[in-house]
Amino acid sequence: MKTVDINCDLGEGVNNESVLMPLISSCNIACGGHAGDLKTMIKIVSLAKSDNVKIGAHPSFPDKENFGRVIVDLSSSDLYDALKSQIERLKSIVEAEQLKLHHVKPHGALYNLASVDEEVAEVVVSVIKSIDENLVLYAPFGSVISKIAQDEGLKVMFEAFADRNYNEDLTLVSRTKSSALIHDAVMMFEHVYNMVFFGKVKIRSGVEVALKVDTICVHGDGENIEENLHFLTQKLIANNIEIS
Repeated sequence: MKTVDINCDLGEGVNNESVLMPLISSCNIACGGHAGDLKTMIKIVSLAKSDNVKIGAHPSFPDKENFGRVIVDLSSSDLYDALKSQIERLKSIVEAEQLKLHHVKPHGALYNLASVDEEVAEVVVSVIKSIDENLVLYAPFGSVISKIAQDEGLKVMFEAFADRNYNEDLTLVSRTKSSALIHDAVMMFEHVYNMVFFGKVKIRSGVEVALKVDTICVHGDGENIEENLHFLTQKLIANNIEIS
């Protein structure tokens, strides 16, 4: 029996949180950078509490116009302030419900840039440490930010994506390419099962690359997300992979 966390990005305007929450074990809540407002955050924290789902902050470059999917040229100090205010905003809501914030997962362009850029990664790690050194970082295996975080004493959960294809260097295939996304439920399960059970991901060329996986992300705004997530969780459980 293996165990994996299933996480989902929520509060991004799809309004399907009540359906998805019972199917996941942790959630990443948009906290104002690319999406999310006070009302939405309060609602989703309440849902997570009811379903005993771990709560994480999903901060972004402050750029709602581009949904956080474009790199914003900020100084390190301005980026630090923007991320800290986002995470602390959600943290206060979580604590008002007598819960604890569990993790931080950067969003979109910030996630991708921090995976390869040391300066940006250091800012993200510094923000997390300044708020709570017990917070977990969700980050890609082998990424720059995961290594910096571990060197700084933070716990890291290595994240992979159920609905995204990979390049040979374990970066995600760009959303500008037709092969970026996985929409088929069976293909999604096979993709996840291979990563969780065998520690390998099959890239576009058909080659398998080794990786470590602690948590699997399924995007809350993905095509057929409700049906695909339900299928994925049931198939994982049926194949001796516990979701926790």
